[in-house]
Amino acid sequence: MGLFDLFARRPALSEGLEQYRNTSGAVLLDVRTPEEYRDGHLPGAKNLPLDRLDTIAEPAGSPLFVYCRSGARSAQARARLARAGYSVTDLGGLLGYRGPLEA
Repeated sequence: MGLFDLFARRPALSEGLEQYRNTSGAVLLDVRTPEEYRDGHLPGAKNLPLDRLDTIAEPAGSPLFVYCRSGARSAQARARLARAGYSVTDLGGLLGYRGPLEA
């Protein structure tokens, strides 16, 4: 991951979630730890921690939407998954999010 990958434009979380909902076959990935995921995650999200990205089971053509707590891990995940051939949108972090979460 290069320095400029950290500054790639990302949509606001609410805007990105709308894109996710309107994208056929899209997968929402929470790249936080399993413990963080259990504490509350976006509805419909699958947990795939950053350190386990190499175990992704989604087909290479699947559009992925990734998020984490602050946006740092999601930026890393976007870069790694894009290099692996995925179409990835980085939604950033949950820190300012005020919508519903599942536990």
